[in-house]
Amino acid sequence: MRHQEAALEENLTQWTEFVLLGFAELPRLQWFLFGLFFIIYIIILISNGTIVLITKMDPALHSPMYFFLSNFSFLEMCYVSVTFPRMLMDLGMQRRRISLVACAAQMCFFLIFASTECLLLTVMAYDRYVAICNPLHYPVVMNHRVCLLLLTGSWIPGIPVQIVQTYQIFSMTFCESNKINHFFCDVPAVFKMACGDTFFNEILLYVDIVLYGMIPFLLILGSYSKIISTILKLPSATSRAKTFSTCSSHLTVVLLFFVSAIIIYLRPKTGHSEGNEKIFSLFYCILTPLFNPMIYSLRNKDVIMALRKFLY
Repeated sequence: MRHQEAALEENLTQWTEFVLLGFAELPRLQWFLFGLFFIIYIIILISNGTIVLITKMDPALHSPMYFFLSNFSFLEMCYVSVTFPRMLMDLGMQRRRISLVACAAQMCFFLIFASTECLLLTVMAYDRYVAICNPLHYPVVMNHRVCLLLLTGSWIPGIPVQIVQTYQIFSMTFCESNKINHFFCDVPAVFKMACGDTFFNEILLYVDIVLYGMIPFLLILGSYSKIISTILKLPSATSRAKTFSTCSSHLTVVLLFFVSAIIIYLRPKTGHSEGNEKIFSLFYCILTPLFNPMIYSLRNKDVIMALRKFLY
């Protein structure tokens, strides 16, 4: 028994850097993927930045709904900037090594922005719930002070929690291999490299998922169940269609983000392909920030009018 423990200790290494394999299994597509992801990154920055700009400049968009939309778009820009620049550098320069500190920093900021996104989506669902289910009380309930408190409550709680979460993860002992089969330092990918007893770290991770994933998701579903119930009670089909269109876009973004993230973080460790894991990660890392401005602008007349004023 002592001999086995000694052999295990010899195979453990305190790594100072990791290797992000990314899409190394597709050597002939490296420059194609670089061009594709670079274009997507620029589109995300420009489209979300445009929403931030027009909601600040156009007085018609100075309402709680667009206040949260503006902050959500800004958050999306921060969110993608944690992973995209590093992924593009690895694809372009084929330099896949990342220091332990840089990996921890990337994970920490990613978790902070992801948890903030979960809470902010919940706040946006609550805003739609008050606007549709209690329209007469909406100006009083969603006043400027309440909006600021809700926004602060979306950003602040995740910061200390995710810092502690990241510290606990990188306090683990990692196995002999330092290769992360992912395009960024995501929690499940780093967890696979851990040796020894990871039970405590896994419990912390699941608590984190419940607090910032499952509970917000259930609150959003609860809000929309009441919203849909209220919409169905409206007298005319035109009123029902018009009211539902104001919140269906938000529901689409919610489903894209939460479903893909839940599949990655809550499915069993074994019995799935790491390639599929990267594909699902692309959904919550790319599709939500990419489609968010398109969904809101193409399905919202106020945003389209503000955009026309801004362009012309």
